[in-house]
Parts: sequence; structure tokens; C-alpha cells
Amino acid sequence: MRRVLLLVEYDGTGFAGLQHQRPGLRTVQGTLEEALARLGGVPKAVAAGRTDRGVHALRMPFHADLPEAIPLGRLPWALNRYLPEDVKVVEAREAPPGFHARKDAKSRTYLYRILVREAPVVLERHRALWVRPPLDLEAMRAALPLLEGTHDFSGFAVREERDPLRTLFYAGMEKRGEEVRLFFKGQSFLRGQVRGMVGALVALGRGRLSPEAFRGILKGGRSPAWAPPEGLYFLEAEY
Repeated sequence: MRRVLLLVEYDGTGFAGLQHQRPGLRTVQGTLEEALARLGGVPKAVAAGRTDRGVHALRMPFHADLPEAIPLGRLPWALNRYLPEDVKVVEAREAPPGFHARKDAKSRTYLYRILVREAPVVLERHRALWVRPPLDLEAMRAALPLLEGTHDFSGFAVREERDPLRTLFYAGMEKRGEEVRLFFKGQSFLRGQVRGMVGALVALGRGRLSPEAFRGILKGGRSPAWAPPEGLYFLEAEY
């Protein structure tokens, strides 16, 4: 056996989340492990992070142990034969013995997509959050630097019992036509943190949260809303 790093893309709409849950629930991890077993690999895949029901990923890293007899360049093709249409391996890399996709990650980056328009979203209803205008993007952009650095992010988290101190390296925004993209890069994130940050930013942009109240979330307050999962994407991890 050899350890490999698998970069996996998935549509989270039809999954109960990434990690194993109670029997009968369809998860990304369980689906990938079934494919690994069919190739003669160890039926265990460890991801760089976790995503909840309905959250997507473009390049989620997993480590797994597979037979050395399978050429590295053929691994994505071989695994994808046994994977459904909503989850595929896009790349396979050699990994050193003992490599751990979660523990060895130096940073993780998430994207949240918002579509700002009058008409409800149809084709992108499972891919982005629909917000009717107006949305004050300048107010949102001015608040993003407040999130950077090391803070107690528990006010943005959901049911979190771990150490609430986290370091956010970057918080940014891009505008592409009617689409607004929010990017968050950090070493690690609390559960629900990204969706809590987006929910607060949208409330700020819609005039439902003052700049002072937004700053107060980092000082013991609570986010007024959590953005739904469909607009959230795990982009990448760095090692």
C-alpha cells in the first residue's frame, strides 16, 4: 500500500454532509470509501476539513492508502468508475508515509457565492444564495478586514465547544456582474463560522445590522443569521 492525496470535487446537494453519520445517511466520506474498497484499498478516507449538508467542494483533499500496483495517473479514472456523478476525484498525488490531510494542512480557503437580483434564482438555486437588491457592498467590503487576524469567532459558530480562537489570514470580496463572491482563508474554522460570517455581512449589507453591532460579534455578541449551505464551497487546502 502507498499513501496518496486525492483532490475531490463534489456537489453537496444530495449528501448529508462530508463525514460519517448515523447508518443510512449518504455522506461524501462513505461514498468515497466504498470506491476505495472496490479498488482493493483501505476503506478509510480522511479529509482536510468538514462540510455540512448541502455544502460543495472544488478540491477537497483526502488521504487514503491504495495498492502500489495502480499507477498514480490512473487513480482518478479508476476511482471515478465507482463514484456517482455528484462526487469525483479530479487529481491524485503521491503523499509521504504518515501524511495526514487534516493535521498537515497549513490553511483552508472557502468561497461563498451570492446572487443579487430581483428575480428568484432557478438554475443556481442549489449553488448560491439569492438576495434581492439593494445590498450595500461597500459596507460589507469595509467590514471584511475586521475579521482578519486572530479572534474569538464563537459568535459566528454553531454548537462549538473547541477553543474559539482562530486565525483568519484573508477575507475578501469579488463582484462579477450580479454575483458577489466572498473568500475566507484561515488555518482552521469553527463549525458554522463561515456561514455565520456571511450571515452577518449580508445583514450589514441590507441595513439590518450596524457596523458597531458587527464589530461587537467579535467581542461576545452573536451573528444575527447564518447563511444557508448552498452558497458555500470548500476551495482548497495548502500544505
